[in-house]
Amino acid sequence: MSASQSLRFEAAQRILIKDGPYGTGIQDEKLSAEAYCAGLDLLKDQKGNNDLLNITQPQVVRSICERFADAGAEILATNTFNANRISQADYGAESLVGDINEAAARIIREVADGAKDGRKRWVAGAIGPTNKTLSLSPDVNDPGYREVDFDQVKSVYREQIDALVRGGIDFVLIETVFDTLNCKAAIMAALEAEAALGRELPIMISMTLTDLSGRNLSGHTVEGFWASVRHARPLTIGLNCSFGAAQLRPHLAALARQAETLVMAYPNAGLPNELGEYDEVAEETAAQVREWLDEGLVNIVGGCCGTTPSHIAAIAGAVRDCTPRAVPASPSSTLLAGLEPMVLAA
Repeated sequence: MSASQSLRFEAAQRILIKDGPYGTGIQDEKLSAEAYCAGLDLLKDQKGNNDLLNITQPQVVRSICERFADAGAEILATNTFNANRISQADYGAESLVGDINEAAARIIREVADGAKDGRKRWVAGAIGPTNKTLSLSPDVNDPGYREVDFDQVKSVYREQIDALVRGGIDFVLIETVFDTLNCKAAIMAALEAEAALGRELPIMISMTLTDLSGRNLSGHTVEGFWASVRHARPLTIGLNCSFGAAQLRPHLAALARQAETLVMAYPNAGLPNELGEYDEVAEETAAQVREWLDEGLVNIVGGCCGTTPSHIAAIAGAVRDCTPRAVPASPSSTLLAGLEPMVLAA
C-alpha cells in the first residue's frame, strides 16, 4: 500500500493529526548566533535561520519532532519552510539548500519510523512560499516588474523537492500559500519531480488568508484557489496560519463544501497580542478545532504559529471520537478558476 493509499484509508476511519510549528520550539531554545552556525564558514549572521539547524543542531530539530509525535501527531512535517535558494539568499546560505533539505527529511523519517508506540506516521516535506511573489510587483511605480519569474521559482522548488525526496519524504506539503502563482510553480516542480522518479509523489496544498475577507495576497477566495489548483489532484487541500480556529471556520466551511479530496487545516494559537506572541491556551484551541469536527469540515487537524506539543495533544484528545468529514463526489459542472470561481452548470 502506498503512502497516499494508507493515509486515505486511515483518514476514512478517523481524524488524523498533523504536528505543529518548529519555530515556536526553536525560539524556546534561545540559541546563540554561534549555535546556529556551529562552525560553518558563512559570512552573514545565521541567527534566526531555523532551517540551517537541520545540519548544525539536528538534535534540536529531532527533539521538537519527537515531542509532537509523543503528543499524538501522525503527519510529521520537515523543518524546511525557508529551505529554498530564494529565502536562503538572505543568509548567504544558498549553497547549503540541498544538504539542509536532505538532512531535514532524514531526521523526520527516522522519528516517524522509530516511534516506540508502533503507530503509522507519514513525513511531509514542507515547502514555504519564499519571500518573493510572482503575482504582484514589489515596486508601486512599476506594476509590471517582478523580482523573479515563473521558471526561476519552479527551479528553486524543484531543487528543494529533489533533496527532500532523497531524504525520504512521503508527501510534498506546499504550505502557507499567499500567492497562487507561486503555488502553481511548486505544483509544476512536484509534478516534474514525480515524472523523473517514475513513481507517485503526492502533493498536499495549504492556503493562508491575509485578512478576514477570506482572500490570499494574490486575491483568491478559498473557492477560487481550489478551482486554480484542483487539476493537480492534491491528496489534501486546506488552510493554515492566517488566524485562530474560530476565525478560520467560515472559510474552511466554504472550502469543505467544494473540495473533492481530504481537507487538512492547522490554525494559529489564536490571534497574536501586541507583542506578536500567542496567548491562546491548548484547551481553548482544541475546543475551537472540535467545533470544526462537529460541523464535518475537516479530515486532518494540527497547529501552526504559537502552537506547542501541548496544543497538539489537546487537539488529539478533543477529536478522538469525531467522525471524519465525508469527501464529496466530483461535481458534474465545469469549474473555472479566477479570483473567484466560475461554475458552468450542466
